[in-house]
Amino acid sequence: MKNRSNIIITTACILILGFLPSYGQFQQNTARSLFSDVKAYREGDAISILITESLDANNSADALESRGTDLSASVGAGAGGSSFGANAELGTKNNFSGRGSNSRSESIRSKLSARIVEVDDNGNLSIEGTRTTKINGETQTITIKGFVRPVDILPNNSVYSYNILDLSLIIEGDGNVSKTQEPGLITKFLRLLF
Repeated sequence: MKNRSNIIITTACILILGFLPSYGQFQQNTARSLFSDVKAYREGDAISILITESLDANNSADALESRGTDLSASVGAGAGGSSFGANAELGTKNNFSGRGSNSRSESIRSKLSARIVEVDDNGNLSIEGTRTTKINGETQTITIKGFVRPVDILPNNSVYSYNILDLSLIIEGDGNVSKTQEPGLITKFLRLLF
């Protein structure tokens, strides 16, 4: 009899211990089907952001301007052997030619996690995330904010940055490399004056 009660207690403990890890999975997605992918859908859930931004911009302008003015007058008179004559000419010309070109290319690739901070009335998810890394005295901070539609979330609970509405992506660096790229104090002062 004692053996039988030990077997029942042991079996109950095994069932409870086996159920606990799966309980978290059921709790995480209680509003969805057991067969659906686990995706972020409520406030506090985490989501992975795949930042793939690429920008190519070209701008060019040509200007050509030409102006010209000619003015001439002549007067003549003659009587007998004497003659009188006057002649005047005035001419101006102005030419202008200009050409400008501007080209810019940027590419950003990164991955970070964000948190859902709010779900709006339409079901869109407001996200915010920050990642800070420090390597050899150089600190880089990536901050992202925006809105994600639930249909844009991939099965692995990630979303591409180009699918984020009202995307705000800020990448800042602080350290030796960043300070080297900044202008000196005199240059900053002269820029304030002019």
